[in-house]
Amino acid sequence: MVDHDAIVEQIAGIVSQRSRTVILVFLVITLLMSAGLGNVSTETGTSQFSEGTDAEAALQDVNREFGPAFAADEGTTQLIQVSENALSKPALLTMLRTQQRLEDRTELRVTATRSAASTIATTLDPSARSVADQIRAVERATPKQIDAAVRTATAQPGLTGILSTDFNRESATAGATIAVITHEVPAGLASGAGTSGDSPLQSIQLETQRVVAAGGGDIRVFGSGIISAEFASVIFDSLILVIPAAILLIVTFLIYAYRDPLDLAVGLLALVMTIVWTFGFMGLAGIPFTQMLTAVPPLLLAVGIDFGIHSVNRYREERVTGVGIAESMNVMTRQLIVAFFIVTGSTVIGFAANLTSSLPPLRDFGLIAAIGIIFTFLIFGIFLPALKLEVDRYRERTGFPAFASAPIGREGSVLGSALDVGVLIARRGPRIFLAVLLVSGLAAGAYGTGIDTSFSEEDFLPPEEVPDYLASLPEPFAPETYTVTRDLNFLEAEFESAARDSVTVYVSDSMRRDTALQSIEHANRDPPDAILQDGRQAAATSIIDVIDDYRAADPQFDALVERNDRNDDGVPDDDLTTIYDELFASPYASQASQYLTEDYRSARIVYDTEAESSQKAISADAKTLADQYRLSATATGQIVVFQAVSDTILDSAVRSLAVALGFTAIFLLFIYRVLEGSATLGIVNLVPIILTVTFIIGTMRALGIPFNAMTATVLSIAIGLGIDYSAHMTHRFADEYDGSNLHDALDETVFGTGGALTGSMLTTATGIGVLVIAVTPILGQFGFVTGIAIVYSYLTSVLVLPSVVVVWESVGGLSLP
Repeated sequence: MVDHDAIVEQIAGIVSQRSRTVILVFLVITLLMSAGLGNVSTETGTSQFSEGTDAEAALQDVNREFGPAFAADEGTTQLIQVSENALSKPALLTMLRTQQRLEDRTELRVTATRSAASTIATTLDPSARSVADQIRAVERATPKQIDAAVRTATAQPGLTGILSTDFNRESATAGATIAVITHEVPAGLASGAGTSGDSPLQSIQLETQRVVAAGGGDIRVFGSGIISAEFASVIFDSLILVIPAAILLIVTFLIYAYRDPLDLAVGLLALVMTIVWTFGFMGLAGIPFTQMLTAVPPLLLAVGIDFGIHSVNRYREERVTGVGIAESMNVMTRQLIVAFFIVTGSTVIGFAANLTSSLPPLRDFGLIAAIGIIFTFLIFGIFLPALKLEVDRYRERTGFPAFASAPIGREGSVLGSALDVGVLIARRGPRIFLAVLLVSGLAAGAYGTGIDTSFSEEDFLPPEEVPDYLASLPEPFAPETYTVTRDLNFLEAEFESAARDSVTVYVSDSMRRDTALQSIEHANRDPPDAILQDGRQAAATSIIDVIDDYRAADPQFDALVERNDRNDDGVPDDDLTTIYDELFASPYASQASQYLTEDYRSARIVYDTEAESSQKAISADAKTLADQYRLSATATGQIVVFQAVSDTILDSAVRSLAVALGFTAIFLLFIYRVLEGSATLGIVNLVPIILTVTFIIGTMRALGIPFNAMTATVLSIAIGLGIDYSAHMTHRFADEYDGSNLHDALDETVFGTGGALTGSMLTTATGIGVLVIAVTPILGQFGFVTGIAIVYSYLTSVLVLPSVVVVWESVGGLSLP
């Protein structure tokens, strides 16, 4: 068996005897790691979460085989015009002149424009094909002629979809319209909303914003490129707000904790090195920075601050008794390196449990957080003591004053009196106290099982209105003016086409077989509740509708279909290959290619959904619909993909919690058996963490905070950080307890370690909790919940652990294996 005492002694010896060598080695490693900082890239949006799901794979197949709504090398921008009457002559001219300015800018690569104004202009003058001609047609028309043209144009299907729901045909008025500008961009780069990275479409739409704004008027620009740009900028705006605020709060509390400028400088240097190592590793490993990883720096700071305060506090405990510098550092290192190892091992398990997730961002979070904690252990467990030793030797040689030398929370202080509450409870009624807490914890956990799970694009976008206290900040802290959320909400509220969602069934089966179209028709009968109905049929668009349109336009094709409709139900069920061949040779080929591949091996069917239905209900009913096909069919579409991610988030949270608790328990049982000869001390260590987790789940549900892409990690974080607090308390107690005087050992533990825990809790809870001011709401929720988790972890360690120890000792204590 490994002699852990010898290893600890060896580490302590290296720190105290070769401190300068240790400092040099760590500074060289820091220099090497810093080389990776320039390689850190960013990745934004929602697509990173959906990789690997069946629904996403089907959606990619659909996009590849059928292309977007336009050609594969085209992207679109939406112009939203809001006016008292967007169909009046001045409003129509404003839109047409805007279209003209955009067409004139060659760098915008405009290939086509479509708007209500264009349609109305061509109704006034059918020969007006160019935008310039359309402007002249509207300029020459009287208001009455324009009103008549509006009524004529809107009598035809297709135009009403780009008019707001307040459109009135009689008065020829509408409060808003949408124009669609089509751009030519390199194939594959006309990405949809939620994608990540820079693209020509993004730069095009940002330039379109500038062109439209320069022309005045009441037109907004909206599109996937702008969404992508705001995804990226909101990360920067959040970081530039959060980081300075976190630094200010952390430094403020560290000044209180250290009360010495040199000790403060040592602690801050170690924190900076931890961040440099972690982000340098990310750059060298090629792992991009995502919104998920925004949580990593505060977490590393939390553990680093805890380690730093404990190191300095424990060192000061020895120094105030008159022990020399090297001897005090030796005692501190021997005791805390073991505690730090326990904390590191448990915390790494807690964070690494996210590697079991099927979501790539959660796996990256678990990996980077776990590696960062290992770096924190090395820097604060070895480098900081060595540097502190050299600093105090310098202080002693030069006579530099010691501004503070007393540890935090000693007996007799106000904080010491508050910390003693847990010991007092442990003296008078530990069993009753624990019974009440365990029942409360079970109730909170049971209540928390009803917590919601959510995943949507809006989670990552800024709020519709930035709070006044943020908007009034000076540069560079003031956030940008964001438009995406406002425009998304406006589109959903004012346009039926935007408010109504759709799902897609992707058929990856031969469409040549005689029963292929019959299978689609059969599946559309009596659809589930969340699918919009047209009579008893689903409101669906498929290759059948294209066939029907061509039949209505061409009698010969109608006769062909009728000859091959054996059961006379209007859907052909014989010689489908011939029918498809005729269809793809007709003017309807482009329309047909949107629903059937040219090799007739795949098809897509688009279903409208009920506006009131939830994402969960729509996804479930889409899957039910796909199961009704007699072909190989998969439900997909953004709603189905997002619901799949939402389900995976909950699954990941539960799985990572189970893995973290299970492996942490095994680790603690093993490590305490090896170090203290009593495996059951691991259970003592674990009780506060379990209570913390149950109370967090209950609190999240009570406050209406769902499990989302960020908060899904909070349970494993609670274990990781909770272990930090309880492990320090448990290990200190094991060092102080000699088997004879339990309560004295608890007093020494609480007064010695509890003070450092208090400083750590205040610093890390506020340092992470400052995320509530982030522009992105999802980061604010994460910061709030994590701050609560830290406070709960602290309270259960200081107040509950003493009673657990008393009960543990009464049933055998150290005599148990």
